[in-house]
Amino acid sequence: MFGGVFTPCTLTILGVIMFLRFGYVVGRAGVFETLIIIGAATLITLLTTFSLSAIVTNTEVKGGGAYFLISRSLGAEFGGAIGLVFFVAQAISVAMYVIGFSEAVVASVLPGQSSLLIATICNVFVFGCVFRGAGWTIRLQYFILAILLASLGSFYAGAIPDFDTGVFRGNWASRYSDPPKESIFTMFALFFPAVTGIMAGANMSGDLRDPSKAIPVGTLLSIVFTGAIYFSLALLMGGAREASVLSNLDGESLVIADISAVPFLITAGVFAATLSSALGSMMGAPRILQAFAKDGVFQNLRPFATGSGESNEPRRATVLTFIISQAAILLVADLNAIAPLITMFFMLTYGLLNLATFYEAITKNPSYRPRFRYSHWSTSLAGAIGCLLVMFLINWVWAVVAIFGMACVYLYISQKEVETRWGDLNRGLLFERTRKNLLKLEKELHHPKNWRPIILAFSGASWERPQLALYGHWFTAGHGVLTLGYVIQGDVENRLERLQSQERILNTFIQEQKLEAFPAVVAAPTIAAGMESLVQTHGLGALRPNTVLLGWPNNADKIVPFSTTLRSIHALERSVIAMRFNEPALEVDPRTVPLGTIDVWWRGNQNGELMLLLAHLLAQNQRWRSRPIRLLRMIENEAGRDEVLNHLTGLIDNARIVATPHVVVSENAVAAIQATSRSAAIVFMGMAIPEEGEGEEFHQRMTDLAGDLARVVFVKSEGGMSIHS
Repeated sequence: MFGGVFTPCTLTILGVIMFLRFGYVVGRAGVFETLIIIGAATLITLLTTFSLSAIVTNTEVKGGGAYFLISRSLGAEFGGAIGLVFFVAQAISVAMYVIGFSEAVVASVLPGQSSLLIATICNVFVFGCVFRGAGWTIRLQYFILAILLASLGSFYAGAIPDFDTGVFRGNWASRYSDPPKESIFTMFALFFPAVTGIMAGANMSGDLRDPSKAIPVGTLLSIVFTGAIYFSLALLMGGAREASVLSNLDGESLVIADISAVPFLITAGVFAATLSSALGSMMGAPRILQAFAKDGVFQNLRPFATGSGESNEPRRATVLTFIISQAAILLVADLNAIAPLITMFFMLTYGLLNLATFYEAITKNPSYRPRFRYSHWSTSLAGAIGCLLVMFLINWVWAVVAIFGMACVYLYISQKEVETRWGDLNRGLLFERTRKNLLKLEKELHHPKNWRPIILAFSGASWERPQLALYGHWFTAGHGVLTLGYVIQGDVENRLERLQSQERILNTFIQEQKLEAFPAVVAAPTIAAGMESLVQTHGLGALRPNTVLLGWPNNADKIVPFSTTLRSIHALERSVIAMRFNEPALEVDPRTVPLGTIDVWWRGNQNGELMLLLAHLLAQNQRWRSRPIRLLRMIENEAGRDEVLNHLTGLIDNARIVATPHVVVSENAVAAIQATSRSAAIVFMGMAIPEEGEGEEFHQRMTDLAGDLARVVFVKSEGGMSIHS
């Protein structure tokens, strides 16, 4: 905890900003507003640490730090985007800290020397320390921490005797030189990067003996410790020197060194702060890349998943980190421009970490049981909002660039459809949203305007012929829900293996046919009993099937059980769609949409509204859009033609469905239907439910009406919809 978390966090937080910029913040913002700035910044990091602690105490933490934690919560897409950009940001941060170190050396120890040469030598030294192993680097950080504490002790020793209450009162209020260009917000933006080191310990997660204990305790202790230091620095600086001295950026010496009892220790502290930050980033970046590469999000990075030695040191990733940091050193002119972007990526990481914890909490996933009890969804949400506000406060342009860059990486990984081997909260979030919507849907009163087809389709003995499934898909695609039902005849106990096998077969069929459908398999003593069972029990709440799709029986032995099934479905108040295909139509590729019209034979509102609505839904599919709908009505003599035509025209207008009205005059219904719809792609006709004992007569009558037509859809509506709504 102390060596792997507290020390790197503390060394990163107490960095160059404390030595080089903090006096300016106190001089411009005044003591009062500086305390507010420190408090706000510390609050955001504290809230983020609460979220971090909740996640690390809720799962087995492995290497990868922020990448590991976010990917296991928000999924591979967010985790991959974070892993890639956070690694690059950490690698370039090494160059920034090394350059800061070299400039401090040139300014105070070796004037006239090449800062590029010193930066390169320092970078090689940092690389060598980290390449040797984390244990060596952590021991070196103890020494650096001692120097840093000694420099702070030197400051306190000089500031306390110099404290003047009159100077303190004069520095209490702000003194901005050019408001509104300078304000508490600009000072906040200047100071906040100083406290963004809270992930330095988490980045070492794979090297910690017990990450779930070490990370929360070590990070929180570091925040409390460094927060106390910053608060005390603000108070003592405000009483030790006037505002004009504190805010003098052009002075020959650092203000903090001028106040210090031993100025040399402040110079040593600057060296220690920059060097320790470089070491922390050089240690953290390779471990992020190693964990990222292990997950196989980008196959080209797989070689970097390999570790070395018993401690699995990421030496290959360390070499790449060194190459990136050295390239950034050589392109020093571009570093100042890209520095704000690096800060943005840090903030995005913290924001997404808060967001992950927020979603884990609100989805109420039973697996979310963190041992850390001080995190709540409200604290996580506040932390996420705070990070977003800070991003735009620091630099709104770079904030937009960073968010856009992350979004691009996210979309790229999403298109790759990476298969993860871990559970993330996407499914939990989807479940919770679905649960709430189902409950809300259940409370809402049904209105015919909101009717949607929820179809349960049966295909007899097998799904080897996909015609029914495809038409069910076309009726519901983008508008409703389709379930493919299958009944296994026999006892459940003796059919368990077949139940599982048949469900896998149905799932495979759905995927191969690219259908938007769900499988449903049951075992029952008889086929009819199984169908009745599915019709009664399948579905959830308002998403129970309102329509049953069946195949029309062409075998005489199936007529009686088919009629019995129709009566059962009718008694359960479900609408029925029975599709009849003649033999030549069955031999055609079912995905080949036939030429011709979509004919709807109107005989009144009882079945007509559902028929017309189904025809409209069918025509909404891309493959069917060129097939015109015809609304047909048969009459026995010419006298009523105009009246019926006007009625059909008005019905179409009120229904707001694109269709053409047609009136057919004939006394022979069978002949008229055959002649009129001979070239139709599909024909809709209404039907009545046969009474017991009338099944054969009913079947013969409807078969005669269908005649030689290729595709006929018989419809019996139980209402619930209205084409006039």
